[in-house]
Amino acid sequence: MERFYFEKPGIERKEEAIAFINEFYQYGSDINGVGGLNRYLDNYDGWLEKLEEDYTRVPSEEHVPAKTFFLIRESDNKIIGMINIRLALNEKLSKYGGHIGYSIRPSERGKGYNKINLYLGLKVCNDYGIDKVFMDADLDNPASWKTMEALGGKRINEYFNVDVQCMVVDYNIDVKRSLEEHCEYESMTVDVQATKIKK
Repeated sequence: MERFYFEKPGIERKEEAIAFINEFYQYGSDINGVGGLNRYLDNYDGWLEKLEEDYTRVPSEEHVPAKTFFLIRESDNKIIGMINIRLALNEKLSKYGGHIGYSIRPSERGKGYNKINLYLGLKVCNDYGIDKVFMDADLDNPASWKTMEALGGKRINEYFNVDVQCMVVDYNIDVKRSLEEHCEYESMTVDVQATKIKK
C-alpha cells in the first residue's frame, strides 16, 4: 500500500517542483491548487517568500491566509500532487474558489491519490478549526467533484459561471464527519512525526 504525507515547500524541491508544473503543460492540463507556483517558475525563491506571506495574511478582499503543501509519496519521495488551503474566505472565494484547490500530476491520475490529498487537507482544516469546507469544480471535471463526494461532499449548487464561462458545481463538506467516516485513508498516510523526520 502506498502512503503519503504533506510537506511544506522548500528550496530542496526546486527542480522537482518545476518539473511537476511543467508536466501539466506537457499534458495540456489545467493547473489548480499550486499556490501560484506556475507563475514563479523563473523565481522559485520568490514563490517560497510568497508562501511565507500567505501563511500570515490578514483576511481582506484581495488576500486570505493560506497553506500550500506538496503531496509526497513515501515509497519514492516524489511530488505526486499539491494542495492550497485557504484558512479564511473573502466574498470572492465564498462564491467561487472556496477553501481548497488541489491537483494530482497528470501521469499519476486515476489511482485515487486525490482522495488522500483531500483527506489530508481536511485534517489541516480541522486543525485550524474550520468545521465546514466549501469547494467547487467545473461540472466537466468529474474527477474533482467525485473526489469531494467520496469524502462526504454534498452538492449545494450548480450554475453557469460567467467569469469562467462554464457550469460549476458547489459542495460543502462537514470536516469532522468526513474524517470520522473516512478514516480508512489514515492507513495511507504517514503520521506527523514521520513527516517532520523526513523534512
